[in-house]
Amino acid sequence: MHLHEYQSKTVLKRYGVEVTPFGVASNFEEVESVIKSLGLEKAVIKIQVHAGGRGKAGGVKFANSPAEIKKVASELIGLKIVNQQTGKDGIVAHQVMITPPCDIEKEFYCGIIIDREHKRPTLIISPEGGMEIEEIAEKSPDRILSVPMYEGGKFKGFQLNYICKFMGWSGDVAKQGAKMLRALGKAFWELDAEMVEINPLILTPDSQLIALDAKVTIDDNALYRQKELLEYYDPSQESEAEVNAKKFDLAYISLDGDIACMVNGAGLAMATMDIIHHYGAEPANFLDVGGSASTEKVTEGFKIILSDPKVKAILVNIFGGIMNCATIAEGLIIAAKELDMKIPIVVRMEGTNVDQGRKLLKDSGLDLISTTSLGEAAQTVVKEIK
Repeated sequence: MHLHEYQSKTVLKRYGVEVTPFGVASNFEEVESVIKSLGLEKAVIKIQVHAGGRGKAGGVKFANSPAEIKKVASELIGLKIVNQQTGKDGIVAHQVMITPPCDIEKEFYCGIIIDREHKRPTLIISPEGGMEIEEIAEKSPDRILSVPMYEGGKFKGFQLNYICKFMGWSGDVAKQGAKMLRALGKAFWELDAEMVEINPLILTPDSQLIALDAKVTIDDNALYRQKELLEYYDPSQESEAEVNAKKFDLAYISLDGDIACMVNGAGLAMATMDIIHHYGAEPANFLDVGGSASTEKVTEGFKIILSDPKVKAILVNIFGGIMNCATIAEGLIIAAKELDMKIPIVVRMEGTNVDQGRKLLKDSGLDLISTTSLGEAAQTVVKEIK
């Protein structure tokens, strides 16, 4: 789950990370309130969306008077940005963050991620900030330092000393840097984060280290123990289909193809998408109904699939271990009758109660195409759309 910048700063501030003062507004009255509460004469106004590249998209602007702050904020509330991160449909900003401008002596990059290759949380830090980390890696790889983090989100003293030397921090700035890194590590660990990023981390002319921008992503699988953070969930930043999928505990991601997939198990779902591609077509989605889906859950899954106008056919691929094939069959039958499906549906089922499931489909009177292997199913569904 992604947090907005103002939410990320709120959380990191609790852990002791220095941030600039800010206010958040979603309408004209709230903009006026922020100006008054912060005593603003000048401001930076930033749209709050779950995507990067806000500045390039015109979503970050300066204002040099209270009247201009109101004008700019009013223009940015409701702004839609479209870039690689948002997809072609774009994302609408329903809020703006308003903050006083800050003098900058130097910009740095600092982030903690899960290093999948080494299976551990890792600090990525660079004396080059204010740009995407990928750009730094391409242009100046020697200016990036990777440091493993210990259990509990801790860094050893020798690590902090080395980091400060690499970053060019000394004296009081080094003390601030070490304090901030300890705070970031603790936040990452205790929040069950997948990523904590400050870009840029700035050094002001009076030698203060401040997080000018912040981004936090929480592991969805850990939200059951991060109930306070659930309040930060913003459904306006996701498609209606993805919001509905969350309601029914379905793992759903919309893609650009035209063959929809309904599968139980993430690994099998990935294999299903791969084999569709192998036979010359593109999947329209990733949809994992899980190992113990109910008939209602399966029915809702089909509704979500059919809400995508690009879908020309559906491939149902079920391996019944925990999952009961008869349950999938019942859900498919209910959904097909309720939604009056007009597109080809190819079904491949194996495992628990597969004979019962196949019989239910055969006796349903629905126009379904039953197959016995994944290869046959993929070839059949690709042939159907072509």
